[in-house]
Amino acid sequence: MVSITKIAFRWKIAGLLCFASALNYIDRSTLAILAPTIEKELNWSDIDYANITALFVFSYTIMYAISGRIIDHIGTKIGLAYSVGTWSLVSLLHAFANSVTQFSVARFFLGVTESGNFPAGIKSISEWFPLKERALAVGIFSAGSSIGAAISVPLVSFVAILWGWRMAFIITGILGFFWLIFWLIYYQLPDKSKWISDEERAMIMKNEPPSVLGQEGSKVVSIKTILSKKESWGCFSARIFIDPVVYFFIFWIPKYLQDVQGLSLAEIGISAWLPYVAMGLGTVLGGLLPKLLIEKNNWSLNRARKTIMFISSLAIPVFCFALTFKTNAMLAIVLISTIMLSHGLWSNITLPTEVYSKNVQATVTGIGGTLGGLMSVLSQKLIGITVANNSYIPIFIFIGSAYIMAFLSVHLLIRRIGDIQPCH
Repeated sequence: MVSITKIAFRWKIAGLLCFASALNYIDRSTLAILAPTIEKELNWSDIDYANITALFVFSYTIMYAISGRIIDHIGTKIGLAYSVGTWSLVSLLHAFANSVTQFSVARFFLGVTESGNFPAGIKSISEWFPLKERALAVGIFSAGSSIGAAISVPLVSFVAILWGWRMAFIITGILGFFWLIFWLIYYQLPDKSKWISDEERAMIMKNEPPSVLGQEGSKVVSIKTILSKKESWGCFSARIFIDPVVYFFIFWIPKYLQDVQGLSLAEIGISAWLPYVAMGLGTVLGGLLPKLLIEKNNWSLNRARKTIMFISSLAIPVFCFALTFKTNAMLAIVLISTIMLSHGLWSNITLPTEVYSKNVQATVTGIGGTLGGLMSVLSQKLIGITVANNSYIPIFIFIGSAYIMAFLSVHLLIRRIGDIQPCH
């Protein structure tokens, strides 16, 4: 077994980022888990709850691009510290809310503050990892979302049963402040960090031209310049096509398993976490497999990443097609888990780190997240109408085609992944 002291420091940074993503999803999931309990105590209606959650989605989506812009300006250390600290405080303050209005305000500001996590995390990885390792590092970072989604149900439920729902918000909120201590102590840019060896520092910065090494608070490039580049739209297209699928995974898979496959709520609790674990595994493999292809077969990053993307894009329609036939619940869970594993292999949010210099990566990530979020808001309405008036079959057909369209867009607009585009 490898001692933690022998793990290269950059991978400890990836672990910190993974933990931040887990906290991000725990704090956003707490209300969903506790909603039935709170609804009974405070006399909410389902419409009240829907309005509260809609405010979170709205503020999160709009602030995604703004947060990316701010982080490119103030730097990752301060940016992510501020984001985690403020969302942890807002999450904790949910414990003191007593009305729909108060929860709505709290939820709105949770969306505002949580929006900085992914732009800051992506930029941090580009600062700490060489190109061939970035997809794996992003996979570890993104896996935190699946970890958070998987552990939030037992954690929040256990605390609420023992000490009440208000204490669940307090405890999950406090966790972020413990994370903040480690982040502030250990995070610096590699060229300033006292925690890494000269050998690791040289490896991180090898083949990085001075213009892309990245500095905290470096000059911010205009939005017009970013939007004028076809490579930006390659990154954006991956979010526009795939983000609506991710929101379907989050909000509709448990409902599908109940409505179509006939699982009870207890059976959902036993088995519905499996697809999310598969997605987390996929995000790690989506970075590890290209890295192995580069190291073992001497492939370029472009060839390795696009090969994995292409295989995943072909596999997903096959498993989606199988779901259009009548299946038993166990087979449906296996097929969905395989689809979500393949989604993780695609690693769409990694693209800005493999295409652009560090001074614009948070901005590109933020704009892509906002565009993907806006498409997801529209898709949620269309999913509801489709399911109510038809079935889930058209949804699975769209999912099967989304990854192929995303791959073609990336291939045409980003000719070579790994050729860093300077942006001035």
